Amino acid sequence: MVRQPAVAGRFYPRDPHELHRQVTSLLAGSTGQTKRAAIACVVPHAGYMYSGHVAGAVYGRLELPKRFLLLGPRHYPYGELLAINSEGSWLTPLGSAQLDAELAAALKQAFPALREDTLAHRDEHSLEVQLPFLQVLATGFRFTPIVLGTVHFPTLVELGRAIARVVQQQAEPVLIVASTDMNHYEPDDVTRAKDARAIEPMLRLDPAALYDTVRREEISMCGIAAAVVMCTAARELGATRAELVRYATSGDVSGDRDAVVGYAGLTVE
Repeated sequence: MVRQPAVAGRFYPRDPHELHRQVTSLLAGSTGQTKRAAIACVVPHAGYMYSGHVAGAVYGRLELPKRFLLLGPRHYPYGELLAINSEGSWLTPLGSAQLDAELAAALKQAFPALREDTLAHRDEHSLEVQLPFLQVLATGFRFTPIVLGTVHFPTLVELGRAIARVVQQQAEPVLIVASTDMNHYEPDDVTRAKDARAIEPMLRLDPAALYDTVRREEISMCGIAAAVVMCTAARELGATRAELVRYATSGDVSGDRDAVVGYAGLTVE
């Protein structure tokens, strides 16, 4: 299976030279920093002009391995609720990114509710927009994508624990990447306040508090499921700290403060 790019020319440039130039520019702020190994990270997935500098700040800070587990929301109402791709590759304008069949097989065995499904991934942008960063920084990497169409908390916790068991058994390190944007389409001051309340439990790697806060405060964080899974897995893998690398809203770029989307980038060690 070869997945074609769904959002090239919209969320990021279609021309490979322009895409490489833009990714390199978005990483430039991290030049010269000492890179750190991590267990997981949180990155946004809007168009590069809006959130690419937040994602770039995270990726540029990390010592990246050659294997990645990408977790993100299923924005469209079709496909499986727990959808994985196992074999083949995904294309971007920078070339082919190879799926990690070995990791995917181990995850499906550890958590049989994961379903092989190309439909849920076909038009989804949350994981696709991560690949050009990895293609620039981690040549020859493999990845396993999972998109989540459920916010059933016990299921997410079980998946996080299963991921931790599988990652622990791998001979090579695997970075867990949770993709989410934060609060959507409220005034800038409201979004910043809501996002701060959601970021706080993420920094404590507390999936239950994160889940409860997002529901209670009505925070429209599209990747809440991915973040809950990541926090659960990271704790099981021994993570002790998380750091907010960068926060921004779309209003910082557009100048429109009336209806913004928030973006947070975190590292987890």
